[in-house]
Amino acid sequence: MKTIYKVVMCTGLLLASISCSDSFLDEEVKDKYSPSTLNDKLGFDAAVVGIHQHFATLPKSSNDQTFINIWNIGTDILWAPAGRSNGDARPYFDYAQMNASDAASLKLWRYLYKLINNANNLIASAQQADIPGLSEADKAVYEGEAKFFRAYAYDMLVTLYGGVPLVIEPTVEPRTDFTRASVAEINSLIEADLLFAVEKLPKIGAAAKEGRANKAMARQLLGTAYLRMGEDAKAEAQLTEIINGNSGALSLVKNRFGVRANLPGDAFSDLFIFGNQRRSQGNTEVIWVLENENPTDKQYSTDSPQQRRNWGGGYYDVAGMLPSDSLGGRSIGRVRLNNWVLYSLYQDEDMRNSKYNLRRHWYFNNTDAKYSAIRGQEVPYGIDKEFTLGDGSKIKVLAADTVWRLAPYITKWSAFDPRDTFGYGMWKDFILMRLAETYLLRAEARFNQGNTSGAADDLNEVRGRANASVVDADDITLDYILDERARELIGEENRRMTLVRTGTLVTRATTLSGTTPLANGNIETTNGLTDKHLLLPIPQLEIDLNKDAKLDQNPLY
Repeated sequence: MKTIYKVVMCTGLLLASISCSDSFLDEEVKDKYSPSTLNDKLGFDAAVVGIHQHFATLPKSSNDQTFINIWNIGTDILWAPAGRSNGDARPYFDYAQMNASDAASLKLWRYLYKLINNANNLIASAQQADIPGLSEADKAVYEGEAKFFRAYAYDMLVTLYGGVPLVIEPTVEPRTDFTRASVAEINSLIEADLLFAVEKLPKIGAAAKEGRANKAMARQLLGTAYLRMGEDAKAEAQLTEIINGNSGALSLVKNRFGVRANLPGDAFSDLFIFGNQRRSQGNTEVIWVLENENPTDKQYSTDSPQQRRNWGGGYYDVAGMLPSDSLGGRSIGRVRLNNWVLYSLYQDEDMRNSKYNLRRHWYFNNTDAKYSAIRGQEVPYGIDKEFTLGDGSKIKVLAADTVWRLAPYITKWSAFDPRDTFGYGMWKDFILMRLAETYLLRAEARFNQGNTSGAADDLNEVRGRANASVVDADDITLDYILDERARELIGEENRRMTLVRTGTLVTRATTLSGTTPLANGNIETTNGLTDKHLLLPIPQLEIDLNKDAKLDQNPLY
């Protein structure tokens, strides 16, 4: 007991002496604005991982299903009411509801400026004079990767908002004095950043990790930015380097390959199958893949992305049907392809319209005994029909189910895990850039320069793989190129960005995204869409917080 008493007394005296020390009470503030200078390779690697991780939160938008719909909803490829879409997406098909307090615009703005600040921190660190263990070439690769992502962010900002605040240094303290730079100033930075990245980044297949940035990624982004800037010859030159360069490392996939090569399917569907989407898995077409699976144990994902829930049909909600791999896993049908896509866009023989790529047929597959009488039968489409089950009960499939439960859907995002039949997430890689789009971008650059023959050649490279008919030079228009992008890239590309970049959003969305014909014979189109919506509103909250300078709003908001 005496020993315990002595220990307690000594401890108390020690604590008393510490509590009386002024230095113990001193506070060292380390707020989130304070970047730490990177001083070794481990720090640089961690910073790059941080940039990639933050970048991935936008395409994956985990548990934020309606936000990721803003890129395609209210454009020319989806039915105007867009299935079950709501929340952040609603003002993007019911444009009359869009205003300066738009929630999706605020999320996007903050996401992009965080990406920019992360990139600025890495760029500033890479420009230090000496870093132990890193050569000048090593530092240039890190700087090139950061500049790629900074350019990516600014290209999205300038496309969707116009001129925006230009921030090229790390933010070290709160600021309330931002002003908008001109579009020309933003374009100048994008071009400089991407030219640096093209020069310093490794060739495709030579990056430190398969998912890291490479020259072809930088060229594709630069080519797209040049198209937006009206620099068509420069765009063509960058895109040609991708197509003709890389020592044959890139080629369109024209033959069956990968994990299901011996099962029914086709070359186009093979591109998007789990286990087929990386270059190391035999996909020679991909330029940039956001890795979201572990091909070794097939159970790892960095988050819970929701693309399958959005793009697939909500068939699981029909009596007699269960989520299954053959039907693409559990989806909700938050978007619905419009009639133009389903009935006018594709030729019958076009591979991209095959049953392996665009599902139009379903079957009853519930394994419960009472469903044995109908199991394996095709589920009717577009009609009301009643079925009698083995126990004498009845179920009815309604024509109205075609709105979203049984709406035809693309299979690019199909994924199923028998351990997660509810479909919480989607453990599947994201193809962000591939060679087919390079051809389509170059076709656009050539068309803009009056080279319709060259544009037709590029389109026919893509159409030939899909078994579609040959297109002639006389048939080439910007609308035809945009149609071909829809055939090839639906569900992959940011359709809103493409239509805004080409100035075609209003015309195409109001003529192609129609719903049911009205009694007067007119077609109900996307509600309230005008030229105003070619730019998103600058978030009003950002304007209000910016008390020491004027951050101008876009017109008519």
